[in-house]
Amino acid sequence: MRTALRLILLATILLAAILSAASNVPYLTGRVTDNAEILSKPVRQSLAERLKAHEERTGNQIVVLTTPSLEGESIEGYAEAVFKEWKLGQKGKDNGILVIVAPQDRRMRIEVGYGLEGTLPDSLAGSIIRDVMTPKFKTGDYNGGIEAGVNAILTVLETGKAPSFDSNAGKETKKSFFSGIEAPDMPITERILFGAFIFGIIGLFTVIGILTPGAGWFLYFFLIPFWAMFPIIIVGASGALKLLIAYLIVFPVAKLLLKNTDWYIKAQKALRTKGQASIGGFSFSSGSSGGSWSSSSSGFSGGGGSSGGGGASGSW
Repeated sequence: MRTALRLILLATILLAAILSAASNVPYLTGRVTDNAEILSKPVRQSLAERLKAHEERTGNQIVVLTTPSLEGESIEGYAEAVFKEWKLGQKGKDNGILVIVAPQDRRMRIEVGYGLEGTLPDSLAGSIIRDVMTPKFKTGDYNGGIEAGVNAILTVLETGKAPSFDSNAGKETKKSFFSGIEAPDMPITERILFGAFIFGIIGLFTVIGILTPGAGWFLYFFLIPFWAMFPIIIVGASGALKLLIAYLIVFPVAKLLLKNTDWYIKAQKALRTKGQASIGGFSFSSGSSGGSWSSSSSGFSGGGGSSGGGGASGSW
């Protein structure tokens, strides 16, 4: 009896999970499903007519979906779920395309069926998002951004050629005025993970440099290129420049403020007289090169990771 009740409970939970997942996918109400209500009625009608005419000529099925929010789900996973549920494109040809925009999350994606990946590869879909749609979205022009994106997709599919893009569009706010290095288009979760890893390492060495008498100044200059380059991955060139300036100012100021504290003077004296001092669980020793450090407990080690993603998602 208990086994039967457990099976029924498990089945109920699984069914609820399936229904919950399915409920996140909206109904396919037409070639333009504007659930976020960001498109004007004339634009919805115009897009629907153009997409219908294109489908009648070529068989390619293109659908536009706007949703207010992704509710914490990734744009890639949501687009894949919608595409699969709606079964876009013809069976056997897989010639469907989904253009999805989530304004509250400031995320968008062009999901391409297998049959059209050769005509509209990830790199080209990414260019449409980055150079055509993003600049208009940044100004709040959703009508113009979605309409221009759809027109670019239709141009590619109908002519087989990529439309000409303004290579500088959408990049002005992501570039440093002195370097032209783009800020990465990276989801917030990946920024947090990479940021924790990068700033955890260089931050640790920065703190050690501030706390260490003598050899700390060597770490100050040694870490300058790391503070100049590594933060670009997380905050872009402009943000990295600000962090570098902050580092160049805060490090020496903090070190000078600590210079007259009792424990700092004591550690400095120990290095001169004994050649070794212990600060915060770390043992520091002086040497011919000016100083070195090692942990008095367990050894210090660092690790790394890798991530990958498609080139057809974007944010603004």
